[in-house]
This record gives sequence, structure tokens and C-alpha cells, in this order.
Amino acid sequence: MTRSVKLRPWQVRALDRFSASGTDFLAVATPGAGKTTFALAAALADLAADPTRRVIVVAPTAHLKLQWAQAAAGFGLHLDPDWSSNASGLPADMHGVVVTYQQVATAAPALRRLSSGAFVVLDEIHHAGDERAWGDSLRIAFEPAGRRLSLSGTPFRSDTNAIPFLRYIDDAAEPDFEYGYGDALAEGRVVRPVFFPRTDGRMEWTAPDGLIRSATFAERLDRTSSSQRLRTALSLHGEWLPTVLGSAHERLLDLRRTQADAGGLVIATDQEHARGIAGLLRDRHGVDASVAVSEDPEASERIARFAAGNSHWLVAVRMVSEGVDIPRLRVGVYATTTTTELFFRQAVGRFVRWRPGLRRQQAYVFLPDDHRLRQWATQITEQRRHNLAKRTVDEDGEIERPARERPSDQLSLFAAISATPLEVDAAHEPAFDDVDPEPATADDGTLPILLAPPPPLPGVDGGDVPDGVPANGVTRQKHKRALRNQNTDRVRTLARLTGLTHQKVNLELNQRAGIKAINEATVAQLESRLRHADAWFRRL
Repeated sequence: MTRSVKLRPWQVRALDRFSASGTDFLAVATPGAGKTTFALAAALADLAADPTRRVIVVAPTAHLKLQWAQAAAGFGLHLDPDWSSNASGLPADMHGVVVTYQQVATAAPALRRLSSGAFVVLDEIHHAGDERAWGDSLRIAFEPAGRRLSLSGTPFRSDTNAIPFLRYIDDAAEPDFEYGYGDALAEGRVVRPVFFPRTDGRMEWTAPDGLIRSATFAERLDRTSSSQRLRTALSLHGEWLPTVLGSAHERLLDLRRTQADAGGLVIATDQEHARGIAGLLRDRHGVDASVAVSEDPEASERIARFAAGNSHWLVAVRMVSEGVDIPRLRVGVYATTTTTELFFRQAVGRFVRWRPGLRRQQAYVFLPDDHRLRQWATQITEQRRHNLAKRTVDEDGEIERPARERPSDQLSLFAAISATPLEVDAAHEPAFDDVDPEPATADDGTLPILLAPPPPLPGVDGGDVPDGVPANGVTRQKHKRALRNQNTDRVRTLARLTGLTHQKVNLELNQRAGIKAINEATVAQLESRLRHADAWFRRL
């Protein structure tokens, strides 16, 4: 039976173009537009033509692996984010796997065996150009794939490391379909308009040569000195950062009067910086901020709890810079020393996700008035101004597109002395404050289309596990993870009671349940293994 899926108009257009394309397809769509939904609809359409294909998704971070698996389950596709190169194959009750680019770099031969004829999604494909080895591994792993769909949230260049499976013109990746922030604003009910309060400051620091330097953001400095000035402003020990955090918190409280769960995100420089910012929010404003850093094994769970909750602030280092879906975010503080255009656009993308039924959904990202950040913000602002005005004046006007620029270098080390905030640039305030860009309506502007369901899985014949997300919200991947944890507990108990090693207990239970390896077991096999463990326990 076919199933109805609601897609935005751009997703329908992109799906039509993808269906008529060859092996490789690059879709560049602004953050918040719905690249994940488009990719999963494309996967369903492709599997309808070839039900034997597996699905492999490559994502930038471990947290995004979980997010992809959850989203895929809503389409009836079951993807395993716990796959490792130690597995000889794929569990029979899973349609495919989700891995990171780092995993591809370390397990390319194992993934090559899985990818023969597969449908491969390369999410935020520009990451494959971070290191030459990553691009080489990508080619090894996915050269045998049947279809490859590459996704990115912004146009990107390849000044050093060309990325496989893409087409380049003058070092710029050439998309097969492009949908920019201006396009999304013009279409309506896709993304929010974003405003950028910018704060100047007087910074003083000791340069590496021992000289004391002082400058405001208005003064032109060379690249190295500009980087030292920015790091000084973001120091935990000056007054610039606490003052900007205070302004952002006031704006958040104001927004929460009409959107009770409105949230804020501070993008910090490093782990110590993130925890210091959380301390400032607690000590000065009485709010406990969630902190998500990659070194914390519970970071993904913290992000998920924040996304589903109504607390005020999340402080993160890179982990929420791209792909992460937290629609309630309305206020941001850009407190990282990373100044590349690509990172900036991805970070701003966390605040643009549209929520149906809300009026006046402006988002605000508070910035240091650094000339590099000002340049990227200005490009986005010009698109916003053009398209908010265009809806009320000229519905048929052309949509402006931002120029592509080379990314700036990141910062060097320095010793901060003081950072004193100066005036806030008032130009960020809404120029169309009397205009509601969208009416308050439950209509989200999507179009229902019919897609074939995912192919049946031999590991679940007889209805052991239903397709899709169960009523309790537990995906097959989460169900299996819980079953594996229960199996681990049983092995620990049996090893203690019998005196056998964990390895021998595992081997015995695997043989009784007909399992080669527990990470390749289906739900039915894991449940069978539990029953054998309980029977063994009762005989003791």
C-alpha cells in the first residue's frame, strides 16, 4: 500500500529532478528547509524501484546519527546507528545503517561490502573535504553504490581537497538542485527571518610578542590581530561576554511571553568556555543551562532533552552547529572564535526552523561586531530584507543569492586582559516590524504526495516488529539497544553465578539463540536470547 507523505513545494521539485538524474545528485538547501525529509522521500522512491537495495546514511556527528535513525523510522525505514566495522553484516530487520564520516575513514573496506548497489546519503557532504583521507575513504567505501545523494546546507568550495562524486566549476561544487535562504523566505512558511544584534567593545590583550594591544571592533586590524581581539571579547573574565549574554537573555524572556518554550543557544569556543558560560548564566540570571560538548558521552541525550523540553539555554561546542533540529530556538549568542562563512551559516541555520501556528517568528543571533562575522551576517540580512519586502510589494521579483566567499582562517593564541562592551548596533532591529510575514495558521504549506512503503524485511516476517515508529515512540533501533542492554545484564548475572567467563556465557547464549554476533541479531533473536538466559538462570 502507498503512504501519504507531506512535502514542501521545493522538496517535490527536487524529488522530480532527482528521479530523472543519474547515479550522483547534489542538493544544496538552506538549513531548516527540510533536507532530511527530502532525502528519506528520495530513498523510499528509489527503494520502490529496487527493493533489494540497502540504505546507508553518512552524517557529521554521532548525535546526528540518532536523529537520522529517528527520522527514518517515521518513514518506515529502519536504520542502525550502532553499526560498527566489527559486524560482518547487517541485521536482517534493518534496512540499513547510519555512520559518521569518521567511521568511513576507519572502516571504508567494511562499508564497501555493505554499499554494493546501495542507496547512499552523504549528509553535509562538505565535511568530506576536511581531510584528504576522508575524501579518499569516501570513494573507497561508496564507489560500488547504486545511487548517491549528497546534501549540504550551503554552497561550498573545494580549494584544496576535492570531494568525490561531485561536479566542480571553478573550484565550486555545482549542485543539481539549489534552494537558498532567500528562496525559502520568498516561498513562506519554510524558514524564519533572522536578525543580528552586533555589539562593539574595547578589548585589551597581550600579543605573542609581549606587546599590549588595544582596539575596538571598528578599527581595522590584520588577520592575526583581529583574531586576538575577537578571542579577548569572548573571554570569560571580561565584561563584553556577560553583557551580551544579559542582552540575549532579556530578548529570550521577552519572546517567551508569546512562545512559552522559546529557547536560546550559545555556541562556545571550547569545553572550558562552554562550562564557564553556563556558570555566567546561572550566577547572573539564575538559569541552569544545559551543556553539550563532544567529550561528554551523554551530550546527545542532553541535546535531545533540551529539544523536547522548555528550559531557557543550551551551551554547545560545535555539536549544534549543523543538522540538529531544535525548532524552539529563537535566540543565539555566537561566542565561538570560528569565523568561516560555512560554519557561520550552519550555526545561524539552527535558528531558522519554522513552526506552524506561530506569528512573528523572528529569531535573533547576537554577534561580536567583528568585520568577518559582520560580512556573513550582512549577506543573510540583505536576503531577509529583500524577501520580506518582496512578499508585500513584488511577488514576482528575482531572488538575490549570496556571493560565495573563501573561508577565513581560525584564530591564534593570545592573553586577554580586558573586554569592555560598547554600543549595540541598532540596525539589527526589524525593518518590517509592522508586517506579519506569515499569518497564524496550522497550515504548514506542505503538499501530500504518495510514496510506496519501504520493502519488507525478512527478519520481521510474521509481524514480530511493526514498521514505523510504535505508539510509545520507541524506534526499532532503541528497542534493540534496550534488549542488548538486558542481555548484557543477564550475562553478568550468569557469569557471577556459574563461575564461567563472560565470553563463555555469551558464546553459549548465542548458540542457543542461533546468533553469530549480538550486534547482528534481530529483535526476535535478541528476545529469544533473553528467554534462554532466563531459563538457564531458573535451572541454577
